[in-house]
Amino acid sequence: MIRKPAVSGTFYSDDEDELKQSIEDCFLSPFGVGKLPENVEKFEGDNYPINVMVPHAGFIYSGPIASYGYYEIAKHGIPDVFIILSPNHTGFGREISVFNEGEWNTPLGNVSVDKEFADTIISFSDIASADFEAHVREHSIEVQLPFLQFFSNDFKIVPITMGTQTLVTASDLATAIVSAAEKLGKSYCVIASTDLSHFNTQERANKVDGFVLEDIGEMNEFKLLEEIIQYNITMCGYGPVMSDIIISKLTGKEHCEILAYGTSGDVTGDFSQVVGYASAIFK
Repeated sequence: MIRKPAVSGTFYSDDEDELKQSIEDCFLSPFGVGKLPENVEKFEGDNYPINVMVPHAGFIYSGPIASYGYYEIAKHGIPDVFIILSPNHTGFGREISVFNEGEWNTPLGNVSVDKEFADTIISFSDIASADFEAHVREHSIEVQLPFLQFFSNDFKIVPITMGTQTLVTASDLATAIVSAAEKLGKSYCVIASTDLSHFNTQERANKVDGFVLEDIGEMNEFKLLEEIIQYNITMCGYGPVMSDIIISKLTGKEHCEILAYGTSGDVTGDFSQVVGYASAIFK
């Protein structure tokens, strides 16, 4: 099965050359990391040293902030597998939907799904199941692929969308991923795809996103969920981030660095209704 792009031509260019140029522009943007990765190599070993959190809006809005996370990946090298965790914006599919076979297509080519890894995660989980419906129109995994393909085509992916974002589902998925990786012995990087608060004023976004980023920086999944509920913070992918935190702690990554934060207002100049974006690494 080939999963065709759902947001090519809207969230990012559907032209190969224009897409590559736009990714370069994200890295070199005043809001981006300010430099292009060089000499990106294949990661050697089985214990990849970082996991990341990156945003998933249109490239002109969140791509520069995402460049910080992808620069760190490029710096550490390309692992065997990227496990990409996302929220479910469409409402279709299961509690945890694993796209467990086939390829994903973008203007930069096809990326293969690691069926062995995906099926092993499902086997260790009490909740996750093979499901394609949740992924057909979901954008938050798709927009990560061109950034990865910009560096290399020598990797596979396991796309996982969380329709239910609770501590139970986040913990179940996290332990299943760690158990599957231990069984298979493959190097992997977990990418949690999320935007932060949606459609607040710039002032409120900075305030409530500050709560969220403090919790993520402390790698405290319990406080993160508590404050999401307490302050009604419209962060779409807190479940994937909770899973990423749990996975990181289970694999000896005890520290988090918030690499960059910004909002759509920084790009558009409209600060009345903004969406927050951040990149972070767990190491």
